[in-house]
Amino acid sequence: MSKLPETGYLRLAQIIGNAKVNPPIPALIPVSKSTWWAGVKSGRFPTPIKLGLRITVWRVEDIRDLITRLALDAAAQ
Repeated sequence: MSKLPETGYLRLAQIIGNAKVNPPIPALIPVSKSTWWAGVKSGRFPTPIKLGLRITVWRVEDIRDLITRLALDAAAQ
C-alpha cells in the first residue's frame, strides 16, 4: 500500500487506482468506479467533498478509517 499523508485530500484515482497511466497508480481500495460511487451512495464509503464543479475529493483521514474498517471486517470473517 502506498504511504498516505497525515492530512489532506485524495482524488478518486488515488483511492481506486489507475493502471492506464504512466506510472500506474496502485489501488488503496481495489474496486471499480461504479462500485465506489454505489458505496458512497449507500453509506458504505465516505462522503466526498466538492472543491469545484469537476473536482471531488475525500479526506485522507476518512480513507484511513475506511481501510482500517475493511481490514477488521476481513479479519472477522
